[in-house]
Amino acid sequence: MSIEPILTTLNHLEKLHTSLLRLSNDKTALLKSGDINGIDQLLKEEQAHLAAIVQMDQQRVNAVKQYLTEQGSPVPAEPTMTYLIERANEPDKQPLAEAKDRLLHAIHELKQQNELNQQMTYQSLQFVNLSLDMVRPRPETANYSKNEVQGQSPGAKPKLSSFDSQA
Repeated sequence: MSIEPILTTLNHLEKLHTSLLRLSNDKTALLKSGDINGIDQLLKEEQAHLAAIVQMDQQRVNAVKQYLTEQGSPVPAEPTMTYLIERANEPDKQPLAEAKDRLLHAIHELKQQNELNQQMTYQSLQFVNLSLDMVRPRPETANYSKNEVQGQSPGAKPKLSSFDSQA
């Protein structure tokens, strides 16, 4: 067996990861603009990409197992690209290593972009929580509450409306 099916699968994986990186860049723009509907649609597209990546990676594993079996090498349950490159024939090592490096580069860029999106999402949530804290009423923390002064039991909670908040 040649390494062509493995290289083809690796190229497809690289394309899928690059496409997912484009979606992640689009998500950054949507997060900046606050377009919730756009983010929702983009998340659906990301899920489709992830499903395709999982399926393509399974094809890669099967192709690697088949290649190793035909080469007479022991086949681990989840063969890695490094393991394959170590056991590949000499002329096959270079193209496999290059394909692996390209895929790892795409994955690394995607990881960085996703970390940025995660930080932006976290900061947006912090802003929302801060805004809600400013609008929500706060219970009084004095030694004597208004209820105790008026003769109510100390355990009774005062009724607070949203208009009792501090601006």
